[in-house]
Amino acid sequence: MGINFDEIKKKAQDALSKNSEKIGQGLDKASGFAKSKFGKHSDKIDDANQKAKDYLRKNSGGDQPGQGGQGPQDPQDPPKP
Repeated sequence: MGINFDEIKKKAQDALSKNSEKIGQGLDKASGFAKSKFGKHSDKIDDANQKAKDYLRKNSGGDQPGQGGQGPQDPQDPPKP
């Protein structure tokens, strides 16, 4: 009896796709809190938040914004080149 990592990965991806909007909102809330405490590092906090959202989008059903199962798009954060 061993650990089935493929099954764990699939369950995590399913959870991401079903809850991506709530996870994105949580990322925004955490980012706002961090900026209120460490405002002089807000550019780094915004960058980390964007990377987390990109990861969320990538692992919840695809790479392109606007497809089903994706996290929310933040209109304040344009895509980085």
